Amino acid sequence: MASSNFIDYIKFCSRSGAGGAGSAHFRREKHVPKGGPDGGDGGRGGHIILRGNAQFWTLLHLKYKKHVIAENGGGGEGGRRTGRDGQDIILEVPLGTVAKDAETGEVRFEITMDGEERVLTRGGRGGLGNDHFKTSTNQAPRYAQPGEDGIEEWIILELKLLADVGLVGFPNAGKSTLLSVISAAKPEIGDYPFTTLVPNLGVVPYRDDKSFVMADIPGIIEGAAEGKGLGIRFLRHIERNSILLFLVPADADSIKGQYNILLNELKKYNPELLDKKRLLAVSKCDMIDEELKREMKADCPEGVPVVFMSSLANMGLDELKDMIWRAINE
Repeated sequence: MASSNFIDYIKFCSRSGAGGAGSAHFRREKHVPKGGPDGGDGGRGGHIILRGNAQFWTLLHLKYKKHVIAENGGGGEGGRRTGRDGQDIILEVPLGTVAKDAETGEVRFEITMDGEERVLTRGGRGGLGNDHFKTSTNQAPRYAQPGEDGIEEWIILELKLLADVGLVGFPNAGKSTLLSVISAAKPEIGDYPFTTLVPNLGVVPYRDDKSFVMADIPGIIEGAAEGKGLGIRFLRHIERNSILLFLVPADADSIKGQYNILLNELKKYNPELLDKKRLLAVSKCDMIDEELKREMKADCPEGVPVVFMSSLANMGLDELKDMIWRAINE
């Protein structure tokens, strides 16, 4: 997934259609010179609708849609004929898309299922024709109801990646290398911090044709929740992952110290993230002997399953996948 093609945030103006006006028509035929009111209702204005599509992974196709405008409803006609409804605009979005009001920041809803449809901006109702207003004392009303105006509003769409496992770690901890080795994903890899600038997804094959989805989230640094580094831009992708896999390199000054810093950033961003299952993988362990591993285990956080592995040496990867699979199915 090229960095220029991964779009997880868009803002656009959504304008639904206005309802059609009701008709103030009277029945007029050759032998009925003074027929009663028979004006029809106006049609409904078009909605702006979001539909979930499991084939999409990004909001790129909506990047250049700055204004989305639905059709107005048709006016009512004589003979109690209702005007046609305005055509709806359906925007297909990837699963995990959150719709927000741009002015208030209020979350409207979240699309989580393939084919799920939610009305984003509702079209105006059509006006009632004069047929609705006739009474015993007013048998010839010469008025009808105008259609309701459409709604114009600014909307933000944000994408939260759907994955079973989210990789959490400092820049250059080996997250992209791990994903490239155990899945078919090809993230950019380099020996420098912030190589990964966009999230990457990979499907990891497991035993007996099973699999799970892993997300490589761009590196977090201390102060990310306050906007340092890449800031909180990608932390929202972690919210949708059922398991958090913390990746700490073996050459870190303190495994427990790095783990606690990462945990603290997640807590500051969203305390609910601490309710997720947490696993720990110590990476780059191909040059470490058993004695050093025992010493490092004493520096690992208590109560968190840990595995020592190396992506380049293909060491401990089966053990890591077993640990993840157990956590997914517990």
